Amino acid sequence: MFGNMFGMNKDNAQGQVNELTERLKSEAGLTDEQAQKVLETLKGFIVEKYPMLQGAVSSLLGK
Repeated sequence: MFGNMFGMNKDNAQGQVNELTERLKSEAGLTDEQAQKVLETLKGFIVEKYPMLQGAVSSLLGK
């Protein structure tokens, strides 16, 4: 639902997650593992604080 609303599909969302991961690595100096942990932590925080966004977060950042 949200993916389509923002003009995103699964491939596009994965591409953006990859881009975010690369930015975390280059701009924050994180390793792949650290960048993945940051994304997992953000996902968990958002879903915990805003459970109504779980579908959107899962669509964007994966399950």
